[in-house]
Amino acid sequence: MADGAHIPDFLPETYFLQPLTAFGVFVDRFGAIRRQFAVDITGTATDDGFILDEAFLYDDGERETRQWVITRVADGRYQGRCDDVIGYAEGHHTDNMLRWRYRFRLAMFGRKVSVHFDDVMVVHQGGVMVNRAIVSKWGLKLGEVLLSFRPS
Repeated sequence: MADGAHIPDFLPETYFLQPLTAFGVFVDRFGAIRRQFAVDITGTATDDGFILDEAFLYDDGERETRQWVITRVADGRYQGRCDDVIGYAEGHHTDNMLRWRYRFRLAMFGRKVSVHFDDVMVVHQGGVMVNRAIVSKWGLKLGEVLLSFRPS
């Protein structure tokens, strides 16, 4: 790390309560950029976690909204739900990293396809978070979603 760099304090139920903007891209398994997007994120505290409201704007003009309900289930452990998650997303937090794993109904080829997401989110100084999600089906990598979050 550069001189003076340190691991920032990071607690998901605090970090996600600030207004955030994220910029992302989906890169297929061959390295081709398939889609780019921006997301405005608003978090709301609940008794046992938080709610995330996401508003997506894709490079082709398509808009999409998604609401995640995140519950803290134990020290460093979280569960998440949203309309297209199959079952629950399982999250684990350590230091400045949050890892999510879940099955998701992803719109592909005019229908919803069940895929697996393996997300790693890391918060850096200044509140910037980088996120890499590997998207797979039947153990085969379809591509990656790369995102950077910043406080709005």
